[in-house]
Amino acid sequence: MSMFRRKLKALGYHNPETFQVNNEDEFRNLVVWLEDLKIRYYRIEEREELRDTKKNEWTKTFKKYLDDLQCPLDFSQKLSVVDWLLSHAVRVEYAENAEMYNAVGQTVKKEEVELVGESSLDDSLINLTVDNPDLKAGVASLSRLLSLPEHPDHFVLLQAIRSLIEGKLSSFASKTKKKSANVIPLHKVDLGFDTGDSAVNEAAKIIRLLHVTELRDLQTRINEAIVAVQAITANPKTDQSLGRIGV
Repeated sequence: MSMFRRKLKALGYHNPETFQVNNEDEFRNLVVWLEDLKIRYYRIEEREELRDTKKNEWTKTFKKYLDDLQCPLDFSQKLSVVDWLLSHAVRVEYAENAEMYNAVGQTVKKEEVELVGESSLDDSLINLTVDNPDLKAGVASLSRLLSLPEHPDHFVLLQAIRSLIEGKLSSFASKTKKKSANVIPLHKVDLGFDTGDSAVNEAAKIIRLLHVTELRDLQTRINEAIVAVQAITANPKTDQSLGRIGV
């Protein structure tokens, strides 16, 4: 399933491209694989019941497993639970190999800085990572602002946000006949740097576009305010209700 492909690949799962969460056998085998090789919450001898995926009581065993892991989700929410388990496995993997990943990250960051050179871009954009909590929070905020339904995978939300923004821009361009500017597809927007992850790049582009839009809107309002003030100060008539002084 596409929404899990990225995390399955990151964890080294054997068939990330063809995994089907709605296939009960594949789902149960994934749970066992995660516990055996990644999460390892139980001792080896305590995993027997979880490994016995054919027994009728497996669902009860799985529910207990989620409780032991302190999963905040109900076991019946399969999509959300799978996403939570994968994220938990990634956190465990990172915690156990933090030194190695940080060393690689520093090397990549150094190479990026050398490529970017003197840049006026905000460091917070350059330092974005796939599981950055600020990125996830930003995507969630954008989705709420755009009235999009919630989804456990922030990359899926990013794709929805991208489609919505491109659709709005296209609609606006078609209605504004006086303007000849063409809508630029998001993939053609030059970010100025590469994080190494296409989804993170798209998030940074969206944030930049929204920031530019806000600045333009602010400038428009400032111009309107200046015009309004000039209209008042340029009128020599007296209007006490408006506090105008003139002859």
